[in-house]
Amino acid sequence: MRSSLLVALVLLGAAPAFAAEEPSGCDKFKWPVERERTALTSPDRIKLASGAELAALPSPAVILALRSPAEAKLPKPPERAPKEGTFAGFASITKSPKAGLYSISLSAGGWLDVVQDGQFLKPKAHSGATDCDGIRKTVKFELSANPFVVQVSGTKEDSVSIAILSAE
Repeated sequence: MRSSLLVALVLLGAAPAFAAEEPSGCDKFKWPVERERTALTSPDRIKLASGAELAALPSPAVILALRSPAEAKLPKPPERAPKEGTFAGFASITKSPKAGLYSISLSAGGWLDVVQDGQFLKPKAHSGATDCDGIRKTVKFELSANPFVVQVSGTKEDSVSIAILSAE
């Protein structure tokens, strides 16, 4: 009886590790991401250094150069502390976008924070999948008509493509 209980506890403890695995393939996102993938892989992406300011939403996307977390000087410490050996960066959108629901998508894995009015915005939805060329993660945020900052941290690459698109 004790050995059965021990096995059951071990299996229950291992269950979250299996549940945490992300799906693989472009068809495994929770919603269609073709528009985001197209923006993230466009040859017209603007190259930005971390800390750059944009007057308006980038069209179609940007390639943000990242730095070590200490050098990136993010406006707010990320909600999830970056691991050693990863990269971070941010960009500010200074002109107010039209209020609404926006998807912010990344070409690589990493933590995404959006700061508006000095506060972290809570995601409305998120989806991610591995093995989908050009896109790794997409998150939906409700933005007000105020400037905001996109912070990326914990990436293994020293640059990341970011697309900010109206989700409506």
